[in-house]
Amino acid sequence: MLTVMKALILVFVFVLAASSAAQTAADGPDPVAALSPCSPNPPGAVLGDGVATGPEHGTLIAIGGGRLTPEVIGLFIDAAGGIDAPIVYVPTAHAGDLSQRDDEAYGVVRTLRARGCTDITVVHTRDRGVADTDAFVAPIERATGVWFSGGRQWRFVDAYLGTRACVAFHGVLERGGVIAGSSAGATIQASYLVRGAPEGNQIMMAEGHEQGFGFLENAAIDQHLFRRGRETHMIPVVERFEHLLGIGLDESAAIVVRHEILRVLDGANVAIYDHAHMTDEHPYLLLEPGDEYDLSKREKINPGEGGR
Repeated sequence: MLTVMKALILVFVFVLAASSAAQTAADGPDPVAALSPCSPNPPGAVLGDGVATGPEHGTLIAIGGGRLTPEVIGLFIDAAGGIDAPIVYVPTAHAGDLSQRDDEAYGVVRTLRARGCTDITVVHTRDRGVADTDAFVAPIERATGVWFSGGRQWRFVDAYLGTRACVAFHGVLERGGVIAGSSAGATIQASYLVRGAPEGNQIMMAEGHEQGFGFLENAAIDQHLFRRGRETHMIPVVERFEHLLGIGLDESAAIVVRHEILRVLDGANVAIYDHAHMTDEHPYLLLEPGDEYDLSKREKINPGEGGR
């Protein structure tokens, strides 16, 4: 009788475990589970502990479009290791056939060379198979600086998300290097991709194009903010995905992010959208050049006058 009871208990435990596993599968993966920024994830997926954070090693520079200031260019060169550092420029967000375009056609390449940079490689493909090859990722794997172009950010996603190239981009930061980008090249750096619809850049949340490269986790970056009247566009995003930190960059605004600290460089203002602190009167926190912001605590460091 005891043996029969033990057998029944074992059967019950097995059925319970199977039922639990089936329910988990039906509900989908735990959003807090370890997700790879380079693998396709559910829209608005929570990465790590859900806190907005930059790379533990290395530096991010995000510019809101428009003019590049000398401070931004100088910081990028220094963070990459100087004028002889290996730098990769990725123009894939631009439209059209770029395969025959001369390197000097790209303004950022010309600017960096004018500042004395000697080792710049332009890396581009629209073929995901090519992005998985040794030859394609080799320049990225030796680079200490990567710059993503402006254009349309969905083109970066279609070409590189889920490929060895995306992993190699993350490797630049793991080696202590720097990743920079302006406009589309800023937005692609966050884990959530806004304005990713191929149909047009007015769509903030576009099914199938909601994932960026995740150098900045649990965040979304918008650009051309005040210049194009976009200051309210991030609000529905952080209302839908409350864990996301929204960052709005005006034209010529630039931020540098090192792990948990965001600093605003010279140029223009930056808006921070935090669902927990949003009100109808103050939907965002305004940061000015020189201000610093703690991503983990979601607060301005040494706040002075102004604020929300």
